[in-house]
Amino acid sequence: MNLSRNILQLCIAASLALTLGGCSSLASKTNTLSDDKIRSQTSAALGLQPDELTIVSRRTEGTSTYVNLKTSDGKEFTCMISGGNILTLGIASSPVCGKKGEPLRGFLGM
Repeated sequence: MNLSRNILQLCIAASLALTLGGCSSLASKTNTLSDDKIRSQTSAALGLQPDELTIVSRRTEGTSTYVNLKTSDGKEFTCMISGGNILTLGIASSPVCGKKGEPLRGFLGM
């Protein structure tokens, strides 16, 4: 009886892991955040104009997009935007930004 229960628990855990991995892959592949949209959203968070920002690099992991930006005066920032994919119906959260090399801090100061 214990063996059957352990096998059932293992099957449930494996199914859950595969499902969550699939969701993460789906979210990454359906990201709708264009460079223009990223510049617009991050410029608002940084108190700048979109044309003052250049995207140095970006990567999407699961439902989050991480962006490295450089301002026209040479300052560098890192921002994270959650959402903007099929799993969030295209809705993206406000960016969380910080100076390059410093931890990102959200609206709760975390």
